[in-house]
Amino acid sequence: MSDIRPFQALRPKREFAEKIAALPYDVYDTEEARQIVSANSFSFLAIDRPEVNFEVGHDIYGKEVYEKASSLLGDWINEGRFVKDDKPCFYVYSMTFLGRTQTGIVGCFAIDDYLNGTIKKHENTREDKEIDRINHVYACSAQTGPIFLAYRANETIYNITQKAMTKAPVYDFVTEQGVTEKVYIIDDDYDIKGIVSAFDKIRHIYIADGHHRCASAVKVGLKKREENPGYTGEEEFNYCLSVLFPEDELYIMDYNRVVKDLNGLTYKMFLEKLGECFEVSESEGAVKPLSKGTFGMFLNRKWYVLKAKPKILSDDPVKGLDVSILQDYVLDPVLGIKNPKTDERIDFVGGIRGLGELERRVLDGCEVAFSMHPTSMRELFAVADKDMLMPPKSTWFEPKLLSGLFIHEI
Repeated sequence: MSDIRPFQALRPKREFAEKIAALPYDVYDTEEARQIVSANSFSFLAIDRPEVNFEVGHDIYGKEVYEKASSLLGDWINEGRFVKDDKPCFYVYSMTFLGRTQTGIVGCFAIDDYLNGTIKKHENTREDKEIDRINHVYACSAQTGPIFLAYRANETIYNITQKAMTKAPVYDFVTEQGVTEKVYIIDDDYDIKGIVSAFDKIRHIYIADGHHRCASAVKVGLKKREENPGYTGEEEFNYCLSVLFPEDELYIMDYNRVVKDLNGLTYKMFLEKLGECFEVSESEGAVKPLSKGTFGMFLNRKWYVLKAKPKILSDDPVKGLDVSILQDYVLDPVLGIKNPKTDERIDFVGGIRGLGELERRVLDGCEVAFSMHPTSMRELFAVADKDMLMPPKSTWFEPKLLSGLFIHEI
């Protein structure tokens, strides 16, 4: 069953929380992170993207870059920007965005649960991205970005969470993105045991977002085990920082696609090829698909509706995904995009940017854009439960977890 435990979080003093908390490191490129840190020297991106502390052009993966992250973290601790709770606690992390609230438990999961499949994934990871976070976690001796996990809703956990939220939050602020962030502490021994016991009865927990952070944290833990052959399993490096949300509160947005060319086809030829597997009709306005098997397409300044014909639909957990249908019947055979992870002709646009961003990208040099119906939590669970993997860029969770609010020292 699931081994979830409390921990002594290193976290910002109340007066610094809003200034320190930052979106995950992988939301930004180096230049964007540099601009944010320049405007706010307290931003945790200074530690999460430590290359911003060096001159433009410096090797962002150099050993000295990771050493800088470690030294900065130490400096900030010594300056009194952070506090550490007196005992291992759980924390309630509430996020309200666009009228919806999701409430998670901040705690740590055992790396053995990742290794034995209790923690299930739905995406592959890239080695180069893993190495970056491995070096960062190892240099800092800390996990600084929580892994976004989902579990099937549990009444006991819900009740303890609601009880904790009757107290005053330790943090309460609104981000620039319009997300209301609140944090509460669960330090009552009875409630802590209740959460541990409830998760112990949950068979599987699922990675929603943060596959690279997860794989990297686990590999650092394994490296620490090699360095400490007498380890007991209780050491902090055997556990990974996470926020666990009930699946019925989570919101997956569409993850849309734009393609730079039509693979040598004219508009007429392209539409004819699409007609072999889809019912194609022109739309008077932008298309936000409301049902599975339906796609929007912006081409030559026009919006179209593409409806998959029954012959290409599948009950297979992966082949039946809309992202798979688009890849298998449009992107690969028609547009020649064999590997969307490496092909530079395709780009991915999170639904948070809206359909207007798809139009802008096409009018600004791309040839075609596809709007998608969001992958559901049910589909994510079905794929993970079969130990299968989704195509890349299948899910876009919103809002994103902030880094810097909770640090797990290992």
